[in-house]
Amino acid sequence: MDLYFSPLACSMATRVALYEAGQPANYLEVDPKTKQVRNDGSDFNKVNPLGLVPTLRTDDGVVLTENAAILQYVADQFPRAGLGTASNAERSKLHQWLCFIGTELHKGLFLPLLDKKAPPDAKTYALEKYVSRLDYVEDHLKGREYLLDHFSVADAYLVTVINWTMATPPIELAKWPALKAYYERLRTRPSVAKAVAEEFELYKAEIARHKAAA
Repeated sequence: MDLYFSPLACSMATRVALYEAGQPANYLEVDPKTKQVRNDGSDFNKVNPLGLVPTLRTDDGVVLTENAAILQYVADQFPRAGLGTASNAERSKLHQWLCFIGTELHKGLFLPLLDKKAPPDAKTYALEKYVSRLDYVEDHLKGREYLLDHFSVADAYLVTVINWTMATPPIELAKWPALKAYYERLRTRPSVAKAVAEEFELYKAEIARHKAAA
């Protein structure tokens, strides 16, 4: 399968999931500015017209988009990895967390803060409206190791999103000790540590290239 990604973007969650499952993939880096696939110089927009990562091309040639859908696909494809759930009730809880992370945290809170073109008022509004979502996660994680009763693709997504606090100074994890401990614990998990280290190096190289071209 082919995973189209950009370094340290939300697509890193799928890399974590694939590493967790011990499954190989072709990792195709997309330049977030030019939408060019760095591996071969092709136009990523021809794969996904929206130009968004992650995008996954399965071994059957099916192109999947949207983080939650791709993560659920990986969990379903490799059940022995235990990244999904067995019962319908637990599966619904997994969907609940994937949707919550995608809408309330990823799009609602972090996207405006990370967008260099977003006006200050938009960033202020995002903090005022959505920072309480971190309170919600904090309360849920108290006394828990993972979002569900085991490491799942929802955790892969959450640790990827919380990793963005490195670039969002207004969000100081010390205010949420259970979430901070969760993040620090998962950062030492082999699949997460490997993904973060690899993508951080790619991110630094990407920044250097754009500075050189400016």
